[in-house]
Amino acid sequence: MTNPLEDKSFRWLFDAADAMLIADSGGSIRLANPAAERLFGHTQAEFEAINIEDLIPQRFRAKHAHDRADYKGYPRGRVMGAGLELCGLRRDGSEFAADVSLSPIGEGITLATVHDVSARRHAERTVIDQAALLELTHDAILVRDMDDRISYWNRGAEERYGWMRQEALGEVAHALLHTEFPLPLEELRTDLLRDGRWEGEVIHTRHDGTKVQMASRWALVRATDGTPKAVLEINSDVTARRRAEKRQVQLIEALKSANEELQNFAYVVSHDLKAPLRAIGSLSDWLVSDYADKLDDQGREYLGLLKSRVIRMDALIDGILQHSRVGRVHEALVPVDVNALVREIIDLLAPPPHIRVIVETALPTLKAERTRIQQVFQNLISNAIKYLDKPEGSIRIGCIDDGAMWRFSIADNGPGIEARHFERIFQLFQTLAPKDRVESSGVGLALVKKIVELYGGQVWLESEVGQGSTFFFTLPKQ
Repeated sequence: MTNPLEDKSFRWLFDAADAMLIADSGGSIRLANPAAERLFGHTQAEFEAINIEDLIPQRFRAKHAHDRADYKGYPRGRVMGAGLELCGLRRDGSEFAADVSLSPIGEGITLATVHDVSARRHAERTVIDQAALLELTHDAILVRDMDDRISYWNRGAEERYGWMRQEALGEVAHALLHTEFPLPLEELRTDLLRDGRWEGEVIHTRHDGTKVQMASRWALVRATDGTPKAVLEINSDVTARRRAEKRQVQLIEALKSANEELQNFAYVVSHDLKAPLRAIGSLSDWLVSDYADKLDDQGREYLGLLKSRVIRMDALIDGILQHSRVGRVHEALVPVDVNALVREIIDLLAPPPHIRVIVETALPTLKAERTRIQQVFQNLISNAIKYLDKPEGSIRIGCIDDGAMWRFSIADNGPGIEARHFERIFQLFQTLAPKDRVESSGVGLALVKKIVELYGGQVWLESEVGQGSTFFFTLPKQ
């Protein structure tokens, strides 16, 4: 029998072919062609110095040696490791996915043809992974041919519609689902063929007869020659979302109506209630002026109480109006120089000589509604002035950098507040001092809290009875 290694025609074909190795029954490599040298990275001399097992990863070598011994007993042409994922090992230690075909070409001589199939294996894994994703997703995914007959129906479609895969395959999709389209179906098909895709919302009917609203996306699948082959359809259930959106619209309308009612209420309060109060105040002034000689001390005291109640009621109405406007009536956001603002507030409040107001640190510039920031500082500073109970009063205003926020503080040496009242004082109409001793509407701190929290900040206090209180609040830098 002619030795194929000495045949010139064989050598020409051998050198021009894919990666090929010729090995004896002991696994010694007798010859490798140029393609094998390029694939494995070994030279001809290096191939002849190693064993065939040196060309596969260490973890497969023992089994390969066993399989090679079996092949020696019964040599035949075959694909090696059918159904298995084989790997080759390059000289640099890197691995590649391989297909190997074996052919006996002489006594104890075998020709191995090796193909690098890394790209194909990667593509196969990608397809497998994508198929797995199609099964794992909660979206209903189906493929239908150009006659609308279903050829693929994933688990999500089973869950969403109630038909099992074997029940849906081969059915006309839109007949099975009783699809309600936003436009005539022929128009949608025309758009799909022109653009290659279509998106919109449709209504499907489940197996149990209930309807479901779907965000539907179609993609045209074409054959290699460009002709339309199938349609991939992905349907996401938006029934709950649309129901929530409808409810949101209803709530917004109800809120608009409530705001209009609140605006009307504010108008009534500011005009229809304050007008009689002004009249009562004027009448009390006239009585004191015109009948001063006819009134005794008790009468003048009663008229004074009447006038103070009118003033308190007027302040209470103003406080309610201010509180109702926060978050409802918006001003333009402007840079507010808090240093200048606080000086203006101190001048406006005109604290008595025995009370010193000290700004201990530089105060920042905020971008905010100027009126709202003024209300916060004015209420806190005026409270500190109003409730001071010592011969010498001190109010200290400061600010520190607190990351994304500015942390302001207003401290006084007044009577202090018991810890059990810390939450209560920020509630509407709550005051601690008797109203006959200190005029207060009970709105100021509630207004401060509402404004600060509207800006995303917090307000709190620290206090020691008899020593004073410090009110803290934060406002965002941006």
